[in-house]
Amino acid sequence: MIETDILIIGAGPVGLFTVFEAGLLKLKCHLIDSLPQPGGQCSEIYPKKPIYDIPAYPEILAGDLVTNLMKQIEPFNPGFTLGESAVDIEKTEDEHFIVTTDKGTKHKAPVIAIAGGLGVFTPRKPPVENLDKYESKGINYFIKDPELYRNKKVVISGGGDSALDWAIYLAGGIASEVSLIHRSQQFRAHPDSAQRALDLGASGKMNIMLDSEVEAIHGNGVLNGVEIRRKDAENVVIPTDEWLPLFGLSPKLGPIADWGLELDKNAIVVDNATDYSTNIPGIYAIGDVNTYPGKLKLILCGFHEATIMVQSAFARIHPDKKNVLKYTTVNGVVGF
Repeated sequence: MIETDILIIGAGPVGLFTVFEAGLLKLKCHLIDSLPQPGGQCSEIYPKKPIYDIPAYPEILAGDLVTNLMKQIEPFNPGFTLGESAVDIEKTEDEHFIVTTDKGTKHKAPVIAIAGGLGVFTPRKPPVENLDKYESKGINYFIKDPELYRNKKVVISGGGDSALDWAIYLAGGIASEVSLIHRSQQFRAHPDSAQRALDLGASGKMNIMLDSEVEAIHGNGVLNGVEIRRKDAENVVIPTDEWLPLFGLSPKLGPIADWGLELDKNAIVVDNATDYSTNIPGIYAIGDVNTYPGKLKLILCGFHEATIMVQSAFARIHPDKKNVLKYTTVNGVVGF
């Protein structure tokens, strides 16, 4: 049994920052995450993608943000259970919670902070035959490291921000050839991105095919081409090394949805007027996983929610102690 003060479910940026804020109050944290490494989406989906709205960082790569957060929480020596998903929860007679993962690891804590982001992500896959045979063999649903596509022929399907952003990025000197396939005449992405893509197409730096879809894939163990169905023309096969169907990821709350928490669609309802507590005393939800009037799904908002939440957690864990806010500029950061 792993015992801690605050059990954090989700080791993304908000979960990691919670460790820091809790550590300032001498509260010990342990994190559970289904991914094999900390960082959440920032590590798994877009580590090389720049983020522009982190205070004091005009621009920072998502992976670098995670690296900095890990360095920031080092003094507080958090524990990690990675590659495992929180599945079952039970309440003990002493008002603690026991959370068991899908691999049977048990954790006990008086406070739980759910920081699971948007939940468990599954890619929206196109209805193409034999798709699974070429996954990670020329077909991927998100880009972790754009350098993997250097000097390769790449086909990207999709009309949203992710598809256009990556098509523009890879066409800027990374891939040897980029083809953007979209089933409509209109992109769903930001107008500026759409115009940039169209300009690249007009200059010959990107091949854009509208009113078109990938209908079949070709290869012999490894992808070597995709067959495009066009609305007003015959099918055409495009030789390619990589096909990226970027139709988005479908988030699901997973087993946590069965814990008796009040939900609104796929998010956990919290009391944002006080401490981001849920309808179950002792369980909080912070970051993208929660919802309340005026909610903004931004990392910096999650940082704020984590800061407020640990103050309430301290009062619950130590009802007989008075917590006096102390500025780090005065006290510094003193670890365990």
